[in-house]
Amino acid sequence: MEGQPTHRLLFVCTGNICRSPMAEVIARAYAAQEGLAVEVASASVLGLDGHPAHKHSIKVVSQWGLDLRAHAAQPVTQELMDWADYVLGMEIQHASKLRERYPEADEKILLLGTFGSVHEIEDPLGKWRPRFRSCRDLIRDCVHRFVDRLPKRG
Repeated sequence: MEGQPTHRLLFVCTGNICRSPMAEVIARAYAAQEGLAVEVASASVLGLDGHPAHKHSIKVVSQWGLDLRAHAAQPVTQELMDWADYVLGMEIQHASKLRERYPEADEKILLLGTFGSVHEIEDPLGKWRPRFRSCRDLIRDCVHRFVDRLPKRG
């Protein structure tokens, strides 16, 4: 991993309190497990700033030894878009909003679900914890498939 250029991944959802924070910690852990140089961040198209991760997101990732307790939502910014090599949205509307706001980033905006069995990863907000678990599992499958496809650098 040392000396290997880093891939920068930005996961985006509506509020940056449920799906994208789960994707962020799952991607970070998987990349570390695989010995890949990957930096990861997540953000909100809604513009939430400073909100903690949802309690169910915190709980379901903690079942895998991952920690979201210190997470604070942040809005998508030009700086984050410039920083990222890949921007992975959860829903078609996320990708559309990002393409409207950042047309120069069009080619790096993707839908995370397309690396799994779906186009969109539905928001579990307002649902019971089992829905958060199934969302977490789908995100894990999609993140693993995406990370496995990253071009090898160096």
